Amino acid sequence: MSYPPPQYFADHGTAGAVYRPAGTEPDLTIGVKSQVGYLATGATTAGQFGLYRWDMAAIPNGPGAHFHRTISESFFILEGTVSLYDGERWLDSAPGDFLYVPPGGVHAFSNNSGAPASMLVLFTPGAPREAYFEELAEIVASGRQLTQQEWTELYARHDQYDAL
Repeated sequence: MSYPPPQYFADHGTAGAVYRPAGTEPDLTIGVKSQVGYLATGATTAGQFGLYRWDMAAIPNGPGAHFHRTISESFFILEGTVSLYDGERWLDSAPGDFLYVPPGGVHAFSNNSGAPASMLVLFTPGAPREAYFEELAEIVASGRQLTQQEWTELYARHDQYDAL
């Protein structure tokens, strides 16, 4: 394995860092179950990655088993206990635990612990996941009930496929 091709060609570095203080309010709330911080989106990283802080209330929540065709997804537990599905079994994961899921890898997550939990979610490359998260938030906020066909179409628009 070698380094990728250069992307920057000037003789000297430049100030281009983006800082987000710890106290920044979440960018999105999905119902009463989840708050999402857009730490680094695909748009802000030129498509290299997307990094999100996912804070979960003490309510069971999370997507069912699914996979992505175009992106990998990684989870790093910050606080609490998060149940992570690795395609074969559910793992009760604690702070410091990490799960990498390659494209095509079946996975899921849920907070079944009865206490708040928080994790980092990393997508590579940086797909526009914000549109998916925001569409979910709108569906929850409106109380709209989607048919199975509508869920399938929503997931397909956002590179998410039911594992069943």
